[in-house]
Amino acid sequence: MGLLGPVEIRELAARLGVTPTKKLGQNFVHDPNTVRRIAAAADLDPDDVVVEVGPGLGSLTLALLPAARHVHAVELDPVLATALPDTVATYATPAEAARLTVHHADALRATAADLGEPAPTALVANLPYNVAVPVVLHLLAELPSLRRGLVMVQKEVADRLVAGPGSKVYGIPSVKLAWYASARNAGRVPPNVFWPVPNVDSGLVAFTRREPPRTDVRRDRVFAVVDAAFAQRRKMLRGALAGWAGGPEPAAAALTSAGVDPGARGESLTVEQFAAIAAAAPGGVPAAE
Repeated sequence: MGLLGPVEIRELAARLGVTPTKKLGQNFVHDPNTVRRIAAAADLDPDDVVVEVGPGLGSLTLALLPAARHVHAVELDPVLATALPDTVATYATPAEAARLTVHHADALRATAADLGEPAPTALVANLPYNVAVPVVLHLLAELPSLRRGLVMVQKEVADRLVAGPGSKVYGIPSVKLAWYASARNAGRVPPNVFWPVPNVDSGLVAFTRREPPRTDVRRDRVFAVVDAAFAQRRKMLRGALAGWAGGPEPAAAALTSAGVDPGARGESLTVEQFAAIAAAAPGGVPAAE
């Protein structure tokens, strides 16, 4: 019983005929100390139900099973999805292995109904770099039971996710994650703990869900404002939101009504201010469901 090290990872991959692919963003963690660190940083309660995206060969899965009540592992690669239960049966205790459910599925399309019971309460994952932000936002939208998480992503993406207004890297991912949760940097991960070794550092992002800033405007409407504001981030909001609002004058009116300077830029606004703009726009929208 135990965790997978570099030798076990390569032997398992060879036995399965698996070669990491850039298309699927596969970089397998082969350092036991790193997966222990991630599992500890996730600060799971014994009753937590984890959803893990992209478990790969199972190194992090094996560290999560002793710490959680259940783990839903969502794997797109059919070979890896099929092999994971056998790997867990080999390296985990029978009681731990019984806590695992493997879903051969695309996490970007997964719903609460797809995962079933028990409902996930925490997201803990080494996310493929190419889909990290969409996966986090999709699961927060689709899984209302999800209360917190810890994800490993490219360091540059981690910085964007946790950035606040005024930061050079503050943008669409920062604001959209802030709609759902408070987030913070939880550490850096060096490239040499992965196989193959990526050419960038990774970062850990911890988040805790909170109530939306407003309930009188739909999320999709707020996100449309965010998208428009950052599509032309060098422009003042009066111009950047013109296409969304139906012209510079309606945009300026909505901004003024929301208490936002029409000459400001999107990078200076909080998620609460974006929500206020969406709520103040002509032809208001019904309360979010």
